[in-house]
Formats: sequence, C-alpha cells, structure tokens
Amino acid sequence: MAKNTLHCSFCGRSRDEVKILIAGQEGHICENCVEHAQEIIQQELMIRDDNPATNSSFKLTVKKPVEIKRFLDEYVIGQDEAKKVLSVAVYNHYKRLQHKKTENEVEIEKSNIIMVGETGTGKTLLAKTIAKLLNVPFAIVDATVFTEAGYVGEDVESILTRLLQVCNYDVSAAERGIVYIDEIDKIARKGDNPSITRDVSGEGVQQGLLKLLEGTDVLVPPQGGRKHPEQKLVKINTQNILFVCGGAFDSVDKIIARRINTNAIGFNVNKDQQEAAKKNLLQFVNATDLKSFGLIPELLGRLPVVTHLNPLDKPTLRSILTDPKNSLVRQYKKLFELENIQLTLDDDVLDFMVEKAIEFKLGARGLRSIFESILTDAMFELPSSKESKFHLTLEYAKKKLDKSKMSLLKVA
Repeated sequence: MAKNTLHCSFCGRSRDEVKILIAGQEGHICENCVEHAQEIIQQELMIRDDNPATNSSFKLTVKKPVEIKRFLDEYVIGQDEAKKVLSVAVYNHYKRLQHKKTENEVEIEKSNIIMVGETGTGKTLLAKTIAKLLNVPFAIVDATVFTEAGYVGEDVESILTRLLQVCNYDVSAAERGIVYIDEIDKIARKGDNPSITRDVSGEGVQQGLLKLLEGTDVLVPPQGGRKHPEQKLVKINTQNILFVCGGAFDSVDKIIARRINTNAIGFNVNKDQQEAAKKNLLQFVNATDLKSFGLIPELLGRLPVVTHLNPLDKPTLRSILTDPKNSLVRQYKKLFELENIQLTLDDDVLDFMVEKAIEFKLGARGLRSIFESILTDAMFELPSSKESKFHLTLEYAKKKLDKSKMSLLKVA
C-alpha cells in the first residue's frame, strides 16, 4: 500500500490530515481517535465505580477505640472526653460498614457527632489528625460557604463533591467515608423564631443538610454545581457516610448558665465547686442549648452525639508547645534547621508565651501568632547571615513582642 493512501481505520482520515498515524496488524489509528477512546474508557470506569468489587484503594483496616485514641494523643494534647467520643464513633462506623445485613436482623444506625468548643481548642486538629489514621475517604468542609439552593454560594451537595474528589471519584468508597463540617455554628438562624423572610445562609442551609445527614440518594455534580451546569450528575447514597460537625458556638455558655443556674445561693452551696463549673460551662452543653443558640430541632435530631472540648489551661498550652509530634517548637526548629541554623530556647520563654496566649484568649492558635511575632526579625535576618546558632532568651522575646502589634491585643 502506498504511503499517500494510508488512512485511519476508525475515522477514515488520510495520513496527510492527521499528525500521527499508529499502525496495527491490519489497520491504523490516528491521535484524535486515541483521545476519544481514552475519554470513553474513563466514562465507563466512572459508571462501574458503584461496584464494590472494583474498589481497591480503600481497604478497611479496623482500629480499636483505644488504638485510635492513642494515635490522637500523639498529636492532640488533652481533650480526653472528645477523643473518646470520636474514637468510639469512628470504630462503630467501621463496624457498620463491615456488618452484613441479613433478614430479620437489627439494622445499626449511624451516630453523627457535633463538637462544641472555643476557638483554638483543637476541633479541626482532631478531624485532620483522625484523617491521617483512617483508611476511608475523609473530607473537611466549611459550613460558611453554603447558601440555600438558588442563591450565590455553594449548595450543600458540594460537601459530597469534596468527598468524591478525595477518593478520586470512586463512588463506592465515597459512600462509606467520613465528612467533617467545620463552623457549623455559623449557619444558626439569626432569631429564635422562624422568620417570614429567607435566611439563605442560615436556616435554609440547615434544612438542606437534613436529608444529607440522615441518609438518602443525592445527585452530586462531580465538579461542583454552578460552574459546570452541563455535567452528568453522580448518584451517592449517604446512608453510610459519618458526619462530624464542629463549631465554637460563641456565647453558648450564657445559655447554659441560664439553664443550670450557677448563681445558686444558700447554706449548702459549694462555692468552690460552683466557681469551677463557671470556668467550664461547656461541659454541661446539650441539644437544648444548641437549639436555643439557633440550630433547628430537626438538625439536632440527626446529630445525636453532643460532645465538648475543654478550654485550654496553662499546663495544656505548655504541653502543646513541646509534646506533640508536630509541636510548635519542633516546627520552628525544623524551619531554622533548613537554613543550617540551630534554634535553642529558654524554658521561661515558653512560660511567657503561654501566659500571653491566655491573656489574648486565642487558644492554641494564639501560640503560633506569638511565636511568629517574636521570631519574625530573626527569620528575616538570619538566612542572609553566616550564623549557625540562635538562642532565644526571655529578654529578646519580651522586647520583640512589645514591639509587635500583638502587644496591643489586650482582652478585658
């Protein structure tokens, strides 16, 4: 066969009309047809993804609650109550997934969780840390971006889009994943009474979440809803997806105080016990308080497990600086080490940072802000110098923090 008569066996284009013509035993194929074939293969594989037999990337490895908590202890200091609740919930989630449902047998329902805690106490860190351990798809989403359907913003279905992306669009894996919804308190309704006008980023979002949390078939846009309206929708069943919600619920302690009446008077009142209770009112939080805060009862019914994170005291903040695997001191030592500089600190510098973090009421995040304020000048100048060591003293730390804008952050 002459060269100029060669053509693609699929589309019929001649050798001159294409860039590449690949020869087979009895025919040829051009680069355009190869690309089309690849698209067809990808679409077919996505359709077959709902068959568990094709799922190989997420093999369940069951960890006992004690093992899960032990792993969390390496990265998160304190918060034993929240760790136990989270460990049990995740373990039970594993058991539900492995449980083969037979006729006339008890069906185990999932126990979604809501975590309440001040800013910087470790809610998001707990979620991120447990994601490292688990061999199920784990997505962390932010409730503040969602609005009611039809308004500018993201639909609640985009929560499942994130989960799909995490497991590379493997539907069967996504259907047994875990989702952490952060800042859940930001979608509380603005008034205590249902409003005649729309609360598009508050109550409307809560109602959109109801079926998602309980378990239903949801049609999910794989690339996010509003930017690609032409895409095919993927059906996901949320029956076996565990939802963990977290929020600071600022001022919920006032609601709790009103309910439990901490200002009791009388001869038999234990004043010390009463003062200790006042310092950590979140330990008494329940669904009634969250309803008063602005979460609708239907949503709270689908979040049966309510747990709290304790405010961070001095010993806990001190441990956060040095004890975890990814502690702040280790992180900054590593940063300096990358410049071949050895960083050393006095113990009283760490105590000074802890006192300032409590004064500013910023939790564990405040420690990083203080570290940055103190070390910014050093990190600016030392990489250009020939220094091989840097010793951080209390005098240097006080001087740099006083010069920074953080020193103006006085909290009453």
